[in-house]
Amino acid sequence: MKQIFMSEKEARQAIVEVGRRMYGHGYVVTNDGNISVRISRSEIVVTPTGVSKGFMTPEMMVKMNLDGEVLDAKGTKPSSEVKMHLRVYAEDDNVTAVVHAHPIYATSYAIAGIPLDEPILSEAMLQIGAVPIAKYAKPGTYDVPDGIAAFVKGYGAVLLSNHGALTWGTTLGEAFSRMEVLENYAHISFVVGLLGGGRGLDAEQVAGLAGIRKEMGLAAISMPVGRQEKENGEDLIP
Repeated sequence: MKQIFMSEKEARQAIVEVGRRMYGHGYVVTNDGNISVRISRSEIVVTPTGVSKGFMTPEMMVKMNLDGEVLDAKGTKPSSEVKMHLRVYAEDDNVTAVVHAHPIYATSYAIAGIPLDEPILSEAMLQIGAVPIAKYAKPGTYDVPDGIAAFVKGYGAVLLSNHGALTWGTTLGEAFSRMEVLENYAHISFVVGLLGGGRGLDAEQVAGLAGIRKEMGLAAISMPVGRQEKENGEDLIP
């Protein structure tokens, strides 16, 4: 499949819009988070350091190559965590956008050391599958990209231990949608836990969701392990 890249102008504006949505959703506060978009086989546009994602302008973005060299920056520097983005692009050439944020529920699971891998929400499984937790690494260091490298291919999202969440996709829209789905999945999982637990999908039902992804032409993704016995085969009548 031929890759289609945004122009630099389109990428700068799209990042601004996604940044506003992240800030509006409460996925980031102050200067948290970062966003990047590939605009060619070897170049990206990434958010600047020290700027709130809700108050960016296209001119603030930094243009870099995939070797980490700054090509264009008007008085700004790239996010200190751009190393994480560069590693995602290096691990999977199909990725054209990466989003990092600290949404409350997903980040809480990352801090608690609980992966989001229960087969309870079909929509989340279709879009992001199982979500593992990468080991803790000091933000801004090469330990972070080294920790996520194993999860890029075969997953759509990863929780960063005691830090936040990372999603990626073949478009910026997909990368941000995965962040929204991830936070919704975490929120629902939290509420289900308060209710005493939920009825999970069995192995056959999980396989059926994987089949839907295949029919849609989507790449295979790691899915939660289905329960051995069917728990939701009958209606619950009060």
